[in-house]
Amino acid sequence: MEYLLIILAVIVVWVILVYNRLVTLRNRVKEAWSDIDVQLKRRYDLIPNLVETVKGYMTHERGVFEKVTEARAKAMGATPGHEKAGAENMLTGALKSLFAVAENYPQLKANENFGKLQDELSDTENKIQAARRFYNGNVLALNTKVETFPSNLIAGAFGFKKQEFFEAEGEAGRPVKVGF
Repeated sequence: MEYLLIILAVIVVWVILVYNRLVTLRNRVKEAWSDIDVQLKRRYDLIPNLVETVKGYMTHERGVFEKVTEARAKAMGATPGHEKAGAENMLTGALKSLFAVAENYPQLKANENFGKLQDELSDTENKIQAARRFYNGNVLALNTKVETFPSNLIAGAFGFKKQEFFEAEGEAGRPVKVGF
């Protein structure tokens, strides 16, 4: 009887430890997503300033501006997860188009405000990449715990679920080129 109580106590302690580890991992995933969200909001705030600066020089490129504005609006309104990643990839592509067209305007490239916005956007893109790596690392740790035995027994019993990775697809996987 005494051994049975010891075994039961060990099992209870193990369940508590696994549960607490799963909670910690889930909270790290949430924290990592928050880091991505902060950087995305920073990028959203930079885009209108960039578009306004470029508009004065690029009078015949209305389609590019509309594409960037539409992509920004979709990204801001997207729900976290696969939809958000897709919207962000679309926004990254639109920004690449804007910078590609901007290369045809020497006066714009010489504009000090445009240069500062380029630098800020480049810095933000680097921070977004770092935040994505941090998020994906935490998602990997959580998903591994949720899927591997014996912790998957506890994860299933307490409703822990796998999380989606934040992946950049195709062209959007590369940082926005802002150097002229």
